Amino acid sequence: MCGLSGEVRFDGGRPDLAAVERMTDAMEPRGPDGRGAWSQGAVALGHRRLKIIDLSERGAQPMTDTRLGLTAVFNGCIYNHRELRERLEARGHHFFSGSDTEVIVKAYAEWGRECVEFLVGMFAFALTEHHTGRVVLGRDRLGIKPLYVTQDSDRLRFASSLPALLAGGGIDTTLDREALHQYLSWHGTVPAPRTVLAGVRKIPPATVRVVERDGTHRDHCYWQPSYARHSELGRDPHLWQEAVHDALRTAVRRRTVADVPVGVLLSGGLDSSLIVALLAEQGQEDLPTFAMGFESENGEDGDEFHYSDLVARRFATDHHQFMIPSDRLPAALEAAIGAMSEPMISHDAVAFHLLSEQVSKEVKVVLCGQGADEVFAGYHWYPRIAAAPRTQADEAYADTYFDRRHAGLTAMLHPDYRAGHDVSTAFVRTHMATPGAQTALDAALRMDVHALMPDDPVKRVDNMTMAWGLEARVPFLDHELVELAAACPPELKLAQDGKAVLKDIGRTVLPREVVDRPKGYFPVPAVRNMAEPVLARVRDALTAPEARRRGIFDRHLVHELLAAPNSHRTKRGANTLWQVASLEIWLQAHGIN
Repeated sequence: MCGLSGEVRFDGGRPDLAAVERMTDAMEPRGPDGRGAWSQGAVALGHRRLKIIDLSERGAQPMTDTRLGLTAVFNGCIYNHRELRERLEARGHHFFSGSDTEVIVKAYAEWGRECVEFLVGMFAFALTEHHTGRVVLGRDRLGIKPLYVTQDSDRLRFASSLPALLAGGGIDTTLDREALHQYLSWHGTVPAPRTVLAGVRKIPPATVRVVERDGTHRDHCYWQPSYARHSELGRDPHLWQEAVHDALRTAVRRRTVADVPVGVLLSGGLDSSLIVALLAEQGQEDLPTFAMGFESENGEDGDEFHYSDLVARRFATDHHQFMIPSDRLPAALEAAIGAMSEPMISHDAVAFHLLSEQVSKEVKVVLCGQGADEVFAGYHWYPRIAAAPRTQADEAYADTYFDRRHAGLTAMLHPDYRAGHDVSTAFVRTHMATPGAQTALDAALRMDVHALMPDDPVKRVDNMTMAWGLEARVPFLDHELVELAAACPPELKLAQDGKAVLKDIGRTVLPREVVDRPKGYFPVPAVRNMAEPVLARVRDALTAPEARRRGIFDRHLVHELLAAPNSHRTKRGANTLWQVASLEIWLQAHGIN
């Protein structure tokens, strides 16, 4: 929806308004429809607006309620804002706008930090109390909307993107060695609170941080499903199919709340096709749908138009199809990396960036299928983890999911960048030792959905769509649907090569060819296979003076990777050269030297 920024001083000084303006302006693509700023005492707030709810200026931000003594900036959408408005009005609150931002302000006045428990949606917000100087930062349950922070003894700054914080200046850009270990273990993923930069952190999902005027703060985690069998549905697959179908209907309906048209990113896979089917069931006609493909490379198809066309015809959507020629990839790659808040190695980031550019010319809001594979165990590696005893879940996860283990990872790095201990395995062990999660699969899904997924694929979708002022909504990450799925017996998710309960639903509403097809991905063959335009950029980055000065990776390794660009793969088949180069290209693109 938007981009937010701010600074809070703890040293008695005034906020650096020029820095807040630079942070705000750096997020113009996230909010091309409006710009605002506010400052009082030790606090300054900035905002870029994408108009989705209440298109009038009454919904502009930062939003101040002088009677309540509160000012807020907000990024996201509260899907139940109308219901909450009625509830708050019944408690005596008076509204001056139709925006969901004002609902957050009034909800905080009514319930304090517990207001987040009433919010259904995706959100990151900053709110300040005028009379105390207290600042409250909040993030949604699944971390769909980002919130980055940097803090020292004198000040706190926050923003919706890491590059916005860099624009403010004064950031410690030293590489975080523990984050680098995680990046090389988990396909470029660095979970909250870390980022690859030592001076920048992330507010974790499902967290409210209360910052006092002296700089002290406390975090409150307000949501975490148990991943245990406590449902009255038992193990009956038909009851579960009905329950999940109903919950998914609700999740999709909620995400149509908007004062602008809503479309769907239709890949032709099960997840996005289900969204289209459910919207058609709810009476949506001429639904805008969008699909993208690339030219084939090394015999690998670059599109799945056959399947998206089947769904578009079945439901008579207003379908848009985009084929991207390979000669657009070099420029697209640069733009996608420039839009990344943190380095990412998933090659479909380029596809999402290009698709978002085209879609943003048609609509401002799209629904997409991200999250279904993590929530409903759709990936091929989950059965191997599920076969392990619960007490060995951490080791089964590491053996199955990690790109490489500690010894091999350490050998890749210059000694100055080595963490010194097995950071990533320790993180998994700690997470999986947390009470709850009955089985090894439960523990793995809890890890993926709540620790890793917010930083891939959720962050990828947010960064690539918001780079074009396009709001992406993810029905499969509706928190009530996630709660239901967490209680679902593992066998009902693992059957039929994964996502069995969703496939059963799909067979009632979709062409069987779409449901029973082999699992697909968002293919970008030129990146996956290191075609020459991409390889040339990779070679330039890794041999650039900045890369030599930095010296993150062992120089013999870099030479070997460049000599045989497609020969070195991670345990799960990803290109090692691309993983190494993505980090260096991102650092150079954002001027981190």
